[in-house]
Amino acid sequence: MRIKKLNLQNFRNYEDETFEFGEGVNVLVGKNAQGKTNCAEAVFYLCTGASLRIRHDKQLIRRGAERARLCAETECRYGKLTLEADISESGRELRLNGAKVARAVDFLGNMKSVFFSPGELRIVQDGPDERRRFLNLSISQMSKGYASALLRYNKILDQRNNLLKERDVSLIFETLPVWDEQLARYAATIVRHRKEFLGMLAPLAGDAHAFLTDGGEKLELGFEGNYPREEEEIAEKLQKELENAYERDVRLGYTTVGPHRDDIRILIDGADARGFASQGQTRTAALSMKLAELEIFKQFSGEAPVLILDDVMSELDLARRKKLLARTEGVQCILTCTHAERVLYGTECHKIRISGGKIVS
Repeated sequence: MRIKKLNLQNFRNYEDETFEFGEGVNVLVGKNAQGKTNCAEAVFYLCTGASLRIRHDKQLIRRGAERARLCAETECRYGKLTLEADISESGRELRLNGAKVARAVDFLGNMKSVFFSPGELRIVQDGPDERRRFLNLSISQMSKGYASALLRYNKILDQRNNLLKERDVSLIFETLPVWDEQLARYAATIVRHRKEFLGMLAPLAGDAHAFLTDGGEKLELGFEGNYPREEEEIAEKLQKELENAYERDVRLGYTTVGPHRDDIRILIDGADARGFASQGQTRTAALSMKLAELEIFKQFSGEAPVLILDDVMSELDLARRKKLLARTEGVQCILTCTHAERVLYGTECHKIRISGGKIVS
């Protein structure tokens, strides 16, 4: 998979710029706050339909403009594909090869990408929300069924939580079973996919971590959630847990059990990385998980996704920089940095210099 051309109109600090990317390493170089990360963000947005940096799409529109437009010409083993997004204050319109996409899940994953930046250390350092976000974005790029189940689950969860805030307790207990049956069904699909994904991710992340640390440390990942193997059994177990938690849920006013509470266990040399890892260990663990994600996408689709490395090299020591570059072989990589010569060490690349939201020669 690779992106050949990217046009940005009124996106972030870009008025109208067109980027042309090569097959290997593409370096967006320039001083800080010039637009390098904005370009990387646009690539990820067109791959996933989401931004890792903002919650509301209207924040992507350039100041003073009414709408933004992103368009990428891409190529994969199945042929050429054009991805477009028109964003306005009132909403957005997504298109594939010029045809409007009615559901966001149908836009997701047509081009797969792996994004890593210093901010992704949140996967290890922060709370369970960040690790679930990582799972959701990764698995949704491979499975529309997962993305659909997640969307439905979250809608039903909101409705159940609203019900739990009702003052009429008898109405709550009378209505909860209706929501629980649907919630458990979609939850079971989510849990099954997460367990399968982590089953693939854990050994690959362990291998990547051993490679980056020269075997000096051992990374282990696990799923924090006790569920049966079969989807039907998972649904039955969750429905019983929801029923057993009625009084607690009513007292607290929200749903206390389900996959929206699950987490990933991250251990470095047997110790919980979330509380004891140094900054360097955290960075290496998060990067290892991203490299494992890249390998899973390769295995799943038969070709490498687009790898986006945003201001990563400056945070790594010399040995890890060279090891990371070795892992980009055969992968289209979009890398941002302030001084290409200091991080690439002669690696062949296509360099694009950016200044003030414009491409400069």
